[in-house]
Amino acid sequence: MHILDTVGGTPLLELSKISLKPGGGRPAGFRLYGKAEFGNPSGSVKDRAVKAMILKALADGKLVSGKTIIDATSGNTGIAYAMVGAALGFPVKLFLPANASAERKGIIRHYGAEIVETSPLEGSDGAYLAARDEAEAHPKKYFYPNQYNNEANWKAHYTGTGLEIWEQTQGRVSHFICGMGTSGTFMGTSQRLKELNPRVTVIAVQPDSPFHGIEGTKHMASTIKPGFYDEKQADRFIEVNTEQAYTIARRLAREEGIYTGVSSAANVLAALMVAETLPVSSVVVTVLCDTGTRYVSDSFWDWGEDLAGFSGGGGFHA
Repeated sequence: MHILDTVGGTPLLELSKISLKPGGGRPAGFRLYGKAEFGNPSGSVKDRAVKAMILKALADGKLVSGKTIIDATSGNTGIAYAMVGAALGFPVKLFLPANASAERKGIIRHYGAEIVETSPLEGSDGAYLAARDEAEAHPKKYFYPNQYNNEANWKAHYTGTGLEIWEQTQGRVSHFICGMGTSGTFMGTSQRLKELNPRVTVIAVQPDSPFHGIEGTKHMASTIKPGFYDEKQADRFIEVNTEQAYTIARRLAREEGIYTGVSSAANVLAALMVAETLPVSSVVVTVLCDTGTRYVSDSFWDWGEDLAGFSGGGGFHA
């Protein structure tokens, strides 16, 4: 078996304890599941898209011996590129914001990939523009997958994640809730679930401000939109607060034994907010995007646990 053969097929974990407030209880009959994408070989959901993009490029003859894989990343996709590049024997060059965590940078470098740090003030958009310019300036040197505009990105979730969720819930999934970076996970998974059952409600999660700390998640109104993103595909949108997502990340570790990152916590927070409005027997699935071990140095792990100011109805719109 090759390392890439272990991508996908991640377990679906029931989150049975966590609620909006510690000891606050949850609506009767509501069941919440998280797709444990930290079970992929490099530790995140991005393994799916990167594997699909690189294998398609090899099949199409766009990625050949002597070329370097180049792209922009906020961290997880870069780690996946670095792993796949190492496994297949291709050098990898990645542009990412300088304020990415030390853990993410370290993992990328340990796989042997090169990092070019970009301005933290420009975020993932700045990294994207820098990678694009470098690739366009040296087309013979680089293969540029461009994760934000590569159809193989969302199709990896259409053929994989969406079908897996359907099968793991025996077709009982009623709601799919997911944040968006490239939007590939949301677009591909929601499209597949809608085709399998048009009554499935798909809800897109976004930060409640352009200035946020939910790594890997975009505030679409204030950023460069991915080429395959279609806002009409979402039945609803829900906005989440960074500090409240931090709280959920801490509580997932302590109450569910699941140590995951902030984008995962934002997804769970959104699911809990939506739960207040759902009918009995709803089956909600969200995505646990990555492992928390790549955020250990982030200071929020030591903050308090208060969710004061939370309003179950806030930030939820069609």
